[in-house]
Amino acid sequence: MEKIFEKLLELGNDVKLDEKMEYHTSFRIGGPVKYFIIPNTLESFVSTYNFLKKIMEIKVVGKCTNILPSDEKMNIAILSTERIDRIEFKNDIVLCESGVPLKKLCLESMENSLSGFEKAYGIPGSVGGAVYMNAGAYGWVTAENIIYVEAFDGEKIIKLFPSEMEFSYRNSIFRKKKELVILRVAFKVINGDKEKIKIKMNEILKRRYTKQPLEFPSAGSVFKRPREDFYVGTAIENLGLKGYAIGDAQVSEKHAGFIINRGNAKAEEVKKLIEYIKNKIKNVYNVNLETEIEIW
Repeated sequence: MEKIFEKLLELGNDVKLDEKMEYHTSFRIGGPVKYFIIPNTLESFVSTYNFLKKIMEIKVVGKCTNILPSDEKMNIAILSTERIDRIEFKNDIVLCESGVPLKKLCLESMENSLSGFEKAYGIPGSVGGAVYMNAGAYGWVTAENIIYVEAFDGEKIIKLFPSEMEFSYRNSIFRKKKELVILRVAFKVINGDKEKIKIKMNEILKRRYTKQPLEFPSAGSVFKRPREDFYVGTAIENLGLKGYAIGDAQVSEKHAGFIINRGNAKAEEVKKLIEYIKNKIKNVYNVNLETEIEIW
């Protein structure tokens, strides 16, 4: 263990041992992991991934806004992209490293009078996470803006274009092929009016604060929409489940599509609540729900 730790430091990382994931997830839930590693550069990230892949299971995380880790100790290495956050503007292209927060991308695009990310404003998480799950809001999805993605396939850095990334609703090739790690993303943007862009972003943010329980820890929308005409939050609300709780895990009273942490929720409580909701929806609507969040 000491040799691994020393090697991780040598490769240009900060390393935390037995770090609780609850300190990092937006849900404020999660037990300890063996190594929580923060590479300082993209080069360190790739070198560290290469080193660890032969030794133990690796999970790559951004801002941990869509994750429900186990309560138990996990014998895994977490590679965080939080410092892989360079962003570059070239005419109508924005080149982002995977750890760039979506908020930063939205704000810097606005400052450069570039339009294309207004509806993404307020989505928590990183660029890499948004590509990974094809995040979206208000009719917009991440895939719309992508020109290409540079990914590490375990051996070399490859360039993937939209037609190769199997984008669909809250899905991409990166969710199916875990060995593909997103490093950089090139987005297309268009010139726009800075004030109009700012107004639109503020409108979107206001809608989020009005409709979503942002005052509580959560991982956002828990379930995927099973079909276009089926609104999961509305269905859960119609079943009278707003406010229903198991321990400190509760269906939000503001938006029934969210499960919130009222203070000291455990992953097992959230999982039980998810299964309870799934069973109710299946019994009443004959619809099978899938989770949008990643459950470890």
